[in-house]
Amino acid sequence: MKIVEDHVAVAPPAGVPVWDIDPYEPAVLADPTAYYRELRDKGPFVYLSRYAALACGRYDVTKEVFGDWERFVSSRGVGLLDFKLKSPWRAPSRLLEVDPPYHTQTRKVMGRALSPKVVMGLKDRFRAVADKLVAELVTGDSFDAVPELAETFPTTVFPEAVGMRETDRDRLLDYGSMVFNGLGPDNSLRRRNSESAADTVAWISQRCQRDALTRDGVGALIYAAVDAGEATEEEANMLVRSFLSAGVDTTVSGIGGTLWCLAHHPEAFERLKADPRLVRVAFEEVLRYTSPVHTFCRTAAADTTVADVPIQADTKILCTLAAANLDPEKWTDAARFDVARKPVGHLAFGTGIHACVGQNLARAEVEAILLALIERVDRIELTGEACWRPNNSMRSLETLPIRLVAS
Repeated sequence: MKIVEDHVAVAPPAGVPVWDIDPYEPAVLADPTAYYRELRDKGPFVYLSRYAALACGRYDVTKEVFGDWERFVSSRGVGLLDFKLKSPWRAPSRLLEVDPPYHTQTRKVMGRALSPKVVMGLKDRFRAVADKLVAELVTGDSFDAVPELAETFPTTVFPEAVGMRETDRDRLLDYGSMVFNGLGPDNSLRRRNSESAADTVAWISQRCQRDALTRDGVGALIYAAVDAGEATEEEANMLVRSFLSAGVDTTVSGIGGTLWCLAHHPEAFERLKADPRLVRVAFEEVLRYTSPVHTFCRTAAADTTVADVPIQADTKILCTLAAANLDPEKWTDAARFDVARKPVGHLAFGTGIHACVGQNLARAEVEAILLALIERVDRIELTGEACWRPNNSMRSLETLPIRLVAS
């Protein structure tokens, strides 16, 4: 058995195009539009010769592979590494990297901790922080919206919602970067944070312990499962950690992507100001259009077939969610940003049993920012060139120079 990037190297299935592209190349990650288009054009699957794995980017195929947990498992890792062959650098996520029956129990715990009532109880705090932050930035001066807004807001309200008594913005962001870059190959992006990984993981783990959390946060609700006999202390700690890594960076990306879309499409911001009821729909379109998580993997649990393509057991499959979300076969005028589109079925929050458990919390955060902007801002103006930050599985901005012009 041949191993490539810590997973089983399979041969290309008959009839599947062989492609010598590296989707984890920083240049491709920074500007992936052409890669997404060619990936879809080549067929339901391509064989990535560099990684001896399959990749898909058409909507129907990607949704089938990504959502069928019985044929394509998450428990062997949602990155290139196959947990059946090698243990990951950090304990597997109790949310993303487990399958039923274990997943059913953890999902129950998280569903209760993030119930609609809990999320509703956080909205006033989210709005207060958003109003204050936007008010401070509406000065007419240019600023970088990534560190000053997209990163500041989630790293302020999210740890507070979890109930962390002690937080550190840089460590939270570094941890998320490690987790999502860690899903790719052994490239410079994955190695960049490796020297500090052990220290950062230890720091995060300590801050997610029960005695380090307040009694009125989401973290305490997760630990209540220990008292109910539904989880061990270690499992609860891991759930809080998984929630942090999944919740901070994706929301940073979502807010950054929202500002990027509205700055490039001023007519869309005008439409939101005229009809604030479109705020929720607009964010769904931002998710479809920018896809905060561009790629997650699945592993074939047995020999199977998708779109008449035979897939061998143990095959790693790169599910390119961002390509699927831009598939013109699924979305009319897919390359156009439209705040009134109502893109039901986009894959930015996943699908099936692995759909993002914290998606309503993310929606509440971005909604707070959008409502604050609509109320206080007349125009969002670009003052320089935006730059995207290469990451092996996240699509986030590095810089976004803008000016908020007061109403």
